[in-house]
Amino acid sequence: MTNQLISKFENKSKSVPNKNITKTCADVLVETLSELGTDTIFGYPGASVISIYNALSDNKNIKHILVRHEQAAVHSAEGYSRVSGKTGVVLVTSGPGFTNTLTGIANAYADSTPMVILAGDVPLSNNKGKIFQKVDIQSMTKSCAKKVFVLTAKDDIKQVIKEAFEVANSEGKGPVAVALARNILESKYCPKIKKEIHKKKKLPIKDSDLDKVIKLMFNAKSPLILLGGGSTNASSNIKKLVSKTKIPVISTLMGIGTFPSSDKNYLGMIGINGSYLANSALNNSDFILALGVSFSDRSTCKKIDFGKKAKIISVNLKQIYRNFELEIPSDVNLFLEGLLYKLNNVPKYTDWHAKLALITEDNTNNINDSTGLNSSSVLKTIYEYTKDYEPIVVTDVGQHQMVTAQYFNFNKPKKFITSGGLGTMGFGLPASIGAQLAKPNSLVLNITGDGSFQMNLQELATCREHNIPVKIIIMNNGYLGMVRQMQEKIYNNMYQVEMNNPVFTKIAEAYDLLAVRVNKFDELLPALQQAISHKGTVIVDILINSFEEI
Repeated sequence: MTNQLISKFENKSKSVPNKNITKTCADVLVETLSELGTDTIFGYPGASVISIYNALSDNKNIKHILVRHEQAAVHSAEGYSRVSGKTGVVLVTSGPGFTNTLTGIANAYADSTPMVILAGDVPLSNNKGKIFQKVDIQSMTKSCAKKVFVLTAKDDIKQVIKEAFEVANSEGKGPVAVALARNILESKYCPKIKKEIHKKKKLPIKDSDLDKVIKLMFNAKSPLILLGGGSTNASSNIKKLVSKTKIPVISTLMGIGTFPSSDKNYLGMIGINGSYLANSALNNSDFILALGVSFSDRSTCKKIDFGKKAKIISVNLKQIYRNFELEIPSDVNLFLEGLLYKLNNVPKYTDWHAKLALITEDNTNNINDSTGLNSSSVLKTIYEYTKDYEPIVVTDVGQHQMVTAQYFNFNKPKKFITSGGLGTMGFGLPASIGAQLAKPNSLVLNITGDGSFQMNLQELATCREHNIPVKIIIMNNGYLGMVRQMQEKIYNNMYQVEMNNPVFTKIAEAYDLLAVRVNKFDELLPALQQAISHKGTVIVDILINSFEEI
């Protein structure tokens, strides 16, 4: 009987039309992704998108990475995008498959990462009453995505996907969602009359704006260049500008690495957890050239006091609508090309450099050089040990994130990947997976906390399945450290922030991964040596001081 059923199935399968003759919309979707240069998709299958997975199975140009949770798919795609410079692509099914992506989409939106989320949806005919796995993708996403496309039978899927990529990468980059009804994906592809995609032209820089910038710069006594996340792709021109002007540089969290951190003209990160020198320079500056800065409250603290002595020029594709001296809606690279062309005979700002040198000397005496197992000493040691590898460092959110930003020197862009605008715990491990796949020959460090790590630790299975050699550094203090610190300062207590953690080395063993535990400082370097020499994923669980303040 079984053999008869198999025989019937084989005969039936032979009658299925050749996909090369009759293409479905799902087939064309995958072809279009290939044409657009997509080589990696992060996803989790389900009934609504199995036609796409069927098409992917025949495609040799695109690798699918099966994650263990849809939120991790988006974070992985973001890590991949931010390191590779390509558009991240996510594929999930309908209902909870899509709703699980919302935190990741919001994170990518906050940090302006180009991404396309392909979301399966129930058939369009099922639009009344309670339908299994039906959610309103458009309504849910409109506040945290640049645009949402809902594919209908009147649309050409090839055109829609191309437009989604264009929107994701246009002014003010960000995530775009595409809702794909199952019945349309499985239907025969019929090309529709296509409208031309109108790419927005780059706005020319006005000579009058450049002249005003130069005049303000030359009249300044204490100028600064402030770098944000929107300046990452302008690293080369920023170096030329600093070489020509010798103007000191400060950055936001997202701008770290755009200009070499080890350069004598770099003063550090500003903001709540920024360096004393950078914040002091900001408070004493009379002119700030802000490149790709969003001016979030993490950087500006009290906005009313931010750079209150300074005339501020903001260069950003997204207008900030603040009371600046001048806002220039431009790509940072385009602006700098125009500025460098006109810039000559720049003042030396000798007094300003002398003043900053005094602030630096005064602050040096206050640096904590403790060699115990606290995050500062541990992360300084990790930096010194790994700096020759020029690692890509991906952090989660918390005390470890801020200490990493302070103690690592990032001398190239796209080497420091973190969740800035949304502050998403659980971002680190999946984003590290994406970063490692983008740069397979690089050392990727995921510096995380015990709280953050447990939010997406299921992705250890993804690491094991694909042999992704991320080195996971857990700063294990048994507390939600950042929250504990705030509770102590504001309310003089600690409530619900102590964590009864599992033994992370045993969890690693369950996933068949190497893990090392560090209990004292002299165990740290041997653990790092073992981790880096190992070809696969490694967890280094470091038991640090539970009550450290940063």
